[in-house]
Amino acid sequence: MSGIIYRAVIVDDEPLARTRIRRFLSEEPDMEIVGECADGAQAVDLIRELAPEVVFLDVQMPKMDGIEVIRQIGAHNLRTVVFVTAFNHYAVQAFEAEAVDYLLKPFDRRRFQEALQRIRRRLTEYSHETLSEQIEQLVKRFQPSSPYLQRLVIRSEGSILLVRVEDVDWLEAAGNYVCVHLGKRNHIVRDSLAHLEKQLDPARFLRVHRSAIVNLDRIRELRPTFQGDYKVVLLSGDILPLSRKYREALTRQLGIAL
Repeated sequence: MSGIIYRAVIVDDEPLARTRIRRFLSEEPDMEIVGECADGAQAVDLIRELAPEVVFLDVQMPKMDGIEVIRQIGAHNLRTVVFVTAFNHYAVQAFEAEAVDYLLKPFDRRRFQEALQRIRRRLTEYSHETLSEQIEQLVKRFQPSSPYLQRLVIRSEGSILLVRVEDVDWLEAAGNYVCVHLGKRNHIVRDSLAHLEKQLDPARFLRVHRSAIVNLDRIRELRPTFQGDYKVVLLSGDILPLSRKYREALTRQLGIAL
């Protein structure tokens, strides 16, 4: 052992994942955990303050994902990153960059130690400038072609579903979650309706009332009620109330007058 101690920060919104990383790191004499947090905003502040050599970073987190954390901090302020995620779409892109590694949940001790070996080699053989440049190149690969969300990542029965937003009929607020309606199927996403609304193209998705956002391409008709209000009838057969607060924006987007 060279006597070098590498300081590590753990960022993951899942307590069990943080516990596993913490346990595995505690078995490594050259690794010291100096910080831990559960969301992207905290991660930005923590990493800026501590400047660790290693960051174990969850890719999918509500409000601010791992890629956005890196953008906020700046690649020049990072040494090495290990992505921790259940979504293997990131694997190929992550391995193309020398400055990062990738752990697919649930990972075991052997795979974790492989990641640490790569990290140790990079910290020993590469300069800070080289590692930062490689992280910056990785982040550029994740730059979306559209500023709006293209796919929803849905965890369902142990698998990961990728749903194109154009296939969604409507989105329904359910406390701290969102129910995604796709025809006769429903899926739960751990996010808020307000946060998703900011990521969706307003030319395609609009609120019809406080708890619902509708895909405009899925609207079949606006049906009047006896009270002078309207119902939004979807191609799926779902019928939603149209709040007067959102009526003007909807009719303007549809190009009709009520």
